[in-house]
Amino acid sequence: MEISYRIGNDLDLSEVIDLYKTLTLGERRPVEDRECMAQMINSANLVITAWDGDLLVGISRSLTDYCYLAYLSDLAVRSSNQRRGIGKALMTRTQAELGPHAKIVLLAAPEAREYYPHVGFSRHDSAWVLAASERIR
Repeated sequence: MEISYRIGNDLDLSEVIDLYKTLTLGERRPVEDRECMAQMINSANLVITAWDGDLLVGISRSLTDYCYLAYLSDLAVRSSNQRRGIGKALMTRTQAELGPHAKIVLLAAPEAREYYPHVGFSRHDSAWVLAASERIR
């Protein structure tokens, strides 16, 4: 079956959580906190999904100003649908929705560190993270 793509965050939360749980991404997202997951999806202003018929097989979730920067906070493709170009298609569609000068920034999952250079991303060594439990000093 051919994969179809949709733009928008009006999604069935259970389907989204199911997708995340099938991947190691589910270990790093609050999949047991439905309220938080709903807010994550609803607050993202650029969400692109991939569908195999009625089955959600991929998602690209970004926060963006559409002109300068997009933070690609989640890129997930169901394991059974990987290596079919879906992740690359989701990123290509994300980039197409942005202005011509907007760059995409992301934090790679440990298992995906080698994937992003393969599709054209450059490593950036000055990213910084402040955990929710830490405070600005």
